[in-house]
Amino acid sequence: MPKKDIYISIKIDIIKPMDILLTIKALSNETRFNILEWLKHPEEHFGPQEHMPASCDFKGGICVGSISAKTGLAQSVISGYLVKLQKAGLLESRRAGQWTYYRRNEEGISRFIEQLKKEL
Repeated sequence: MPKKDIYISIKIDIIKPMDILLTIKALSNETRFNILEWLKHPEEHFGPQEHMPASCDFKGGICVGSISAKTGLAQSVISGYLVKLQKAGLLESRRAGQWTYYRRNEEGISRFIEQLKKEL
């Protein structure tokens, strides 16, 4: 009897694993991880954001300069770290004048955790 080839069709969602990997890579740097942790309770880790206009409704937002001062790293390095965390869906930003403020994206963090639970 001739041998029959058996093919199984498996749908692979490439986007989900790539998003997980992007986020894991963003968190793999100790300073980026610390920034995300500090932004969980920004009032405990950063001073008042004096440059933020009173009309700005971006509660918990911290400017790049404040994060840079806490880490001791150059603002250009911190800006790159923050963009990487934002692209991974972990942070959101708002520009107010010449300042850019960042805060945690709690919805994005929750989605990542739920997706990680499903995948692993």
